[in-house]
Formats: sequence, structure tokens, C-alpha cells
Amino acid sequence: MKKIKVIIADDHKIVIDGLKSLLELEKHIEVVGEAADGKQALELIETKDVDLAILDIEMPILSGIELTKIIKKDYQNVKVLMLSMYNTEKFVHSVIDIGANGYILKNKGKEELVLAIKYIMEGDEYFGREVEKTFRQSQKKKNDEIKNVKLTKREIDVLKLIAIGDTTPIISEKLYIAHSTVETHRRNLIEKTGVRGGSKGLVKYAFEKGYM
Repeated sequence: MKKIKVIIADDHKIVIDGLKSLLELEKHIEVVGEAADGKQALELIETKDVDLAILDIEMPILSGIELTKIIKKDYQNVKVLMLSMYNTEKFVHSVIDIGANGYILKNKGKEELVLAIKYIMEGDEYFGREVEKTFRQSQKKKNDEIKNVKLTKREIDVLKLIAIGDTTPIISEKLYIAHSTVETHRRNLIEKTGVRGGSKGLVKYAFEKGYM
């Protein structure tokens, strides 16, 4: 059975030593390198055969977030498991948005660490229970905010015209307002509704919310 080759990056040596001591007990896992910052971790990925990078989110020179972006762009065969002390909406969304394969908290034990590695290397994602709870609560909060969106009459006018496919110049002409004003309303609509995909998202929103 091929061993999973892992590197560990954290700016606290005691954390690296603790993780190594846990993983060295697993016959199917081999720690092939350690790094004190993101730059050192990137050098390991460039020079070694690495299957999984275990990264601290906050590191000198290159943070875990910045390093993961590079890995996902240039080293797509390398999986990423994020470790952090923080379980906040900001960090959870950042990790998910950049495509990390997993995220667990540093206060978890060996069982969850090994389980996360197993899931990730089998092609799944793994986010600890507390992390998933934070994400669900964040999504619920965002959905509640979207449900309670209050649009002005002019924003609704612009939204309806966007929904039928009118361009900025046409909307400007129909509503007797400047092109820049149309674009301002468009940006405000996207921000208020939280839609993705720009105008396409607004079209979908308009139909879902009964504006059309």
C-alpha cells in the first residue's frame, strides 16, 4: 500500500512536533517535510513528492490561504488540509472559497486528524463538526438577510429591466437616468441581494422573488 506523503507547515515548532508524533504512528502516512512558513512549505512542494499539505492558516511570508491559492493553481495533485485555532465565519468562508480540501481545529485529537486525511485522500472533503456548524449558521444568516432585502422603487425598476435582458444604455434611456446611475443601481442590487454571477444572478433573483 502506497504511503500518503505529507508535509506540515506551522510557525510553532511545538505544533509540528505534536502532529509528527501523531502521524508517525500511522503506517500508511509518511511525513516527508516540515516548514515554519508558507515559503518553506512551497519549496517542499516544489522539490518533494507530496500528496497532502497540512497548513496553518496564519503563517509568516505566505499565509496558509495564500499558499493554498498557489497550490490549487500550480500543484493540483496536492491536497490541502487547513489547521487553525479559529472557527470564525471569516476563516471558514476563506478556506472554502479557495478550494481547500479540509479544515479542522487544532484542539481536535488524533482520530479526527487521521479521519480528515483519509477522507481527503479518497477524494472527499472534510470539515470538522464545529466548522460545519459555523458554515451552516453563516449561510442561514445570509439567507435570512436576503429574504429581508428591501429594494427601493428605482432599484426594482432597474431589476425588472435587467431581468428582461435590457443593457445599461437601454435602461438609461427608458428610465431617463445616466449610465453611471444604472451601474450604481446594478452594484447596489448585487450587494443587497447577495447574488453571484452579476446580471445573471439578478435575473434569477427577479424571477424567484416574483418581480417578473
